[in-house]
Amino acid sequence: MKSALRKSLIVLVSILTFGTVTPSHALWSENDEAPKAQHRGNSSNETAHKPIIESELQVTEKPQKEQFIEMMTDEAERQALIKFGPKISNVIKDEFQEIILPNIEAAIEMTAAQFPDDELVNLAITETPGGGVSEKIFNIFHAETKQDVIRFHVRRDKPPLEGYRFNFHYHTYHDQFQTHYAIGTIQWNKNTPPNWQTV
Repeated sequence: MKSALRKSLIVLVSILTFGTVTPSHALWSENDEAPKAQHRGNSSNETAHKPIIESELQVTEKPQKEQFIEMMTDEAERQALIKFGPKISNVIKDEFQEIILPNIEAAIEMTAAQFPDDELVNLAITETPGGGVSEKIFNIFHAETKQDVIRFHVRRDKPPLEGYRFNFHYHTYHDQFQTHYAIGTIQWNKNTPPNWQTV
């Protein structure tokens, strides 16, 4: 493509789209008329002059809410496995990851939706789960106010003649943490489960 025509086309596209669409990188390239063999050599010189394809320039960074949800879910799993300790983890880990963790992620996503993106940086997760017979797995709290936003718990239940089960649930600040929102249950057995791990 002739240099003047190329420049005119670039300016025309920019004007017509008010600058929202940038012309393809191929229009800028001086080497687009050169034979393809020149772009596919083995030497490092030829690689240095290879034109960059527009799709290579696209940024694949995830949106802030998505990053927040992913980070919090990873940390939730880590905290839960610490709380369970090896004796409980070895028995319920697979069920936890398949049944409970997706519901924890959904609750985290619901929580993230309540805050603008610039506020998400102020939300943090507690660092130690409760040990012994404590229900606490982790809380998400506002770092500036130190107020909890959502609390994730697991309780040991023993319905008559059914053995022990772990009841996963959460509470939110909307009703001062009074309502139990069910996440799911995992059956243990008739033997008393060991105490939660302490850190």
